[in-house]
Amino acid sequence: MPIIPETKSWTWVLERACPECGFDAGSVAFADVPALLRANASQWPAVLQREDVRIRPDDHTWSPLEYSAHVRDVFRTFRGRIALVRAEDNPTFANWDQDATAVADRYNEQEPAVVGAELLDAAEALAADFEAVPASELGRTALRSDGAEFTMTTLGQYFIHDPVHHLWDVTHN
Repeated sequence: MPIIPETKSWTWVLERACPECGFDAGSVAFADVPALLRANASQWPAVLQREDVRIRPDDHTWSPLEYSAHVRDVFRTFRGRIALVRAEDNPTFANWDQDATAVADRYNEQEPAVVGAELLDAAEALAADFEAVPASELGRTALRSDGAEFTMTTLGQYFIHDPVHHLWDVTHN
């Protein structure tokens, strides 16, 4: 079953609560991102133990395993983005094609227990990266490859919506 690539920009989650998952990313304090990240990550191992972990609910929706692998890779990707914002003035993030990555890395063929362990490790490393950002760097800026501008604060807010939303995807669909 082919997945239709995601083409919409989710930056609007910084302006209003998500009508699907209900999460209000724009109201999250940067200092709260690490705890939210850890709490979210702690729920993924149960998802990966589901009997339907490799089953896609329909032709355009990832399986719970694919979502889990994606979330793990989001954590890894944002580690690099935080490091880049801290190291360079107004950098531009390389484009990351999440759909191409899912196909190339065969997300649905990966071992659920391995994905779970890697997700937890990546989450803890990313949470530590967020905790290491001093208040003096929260206004540092970066551009996404499509030109969307982020500060360190809005990058954290934008980021945290992703795993929260995907956990909602696998528990409410």
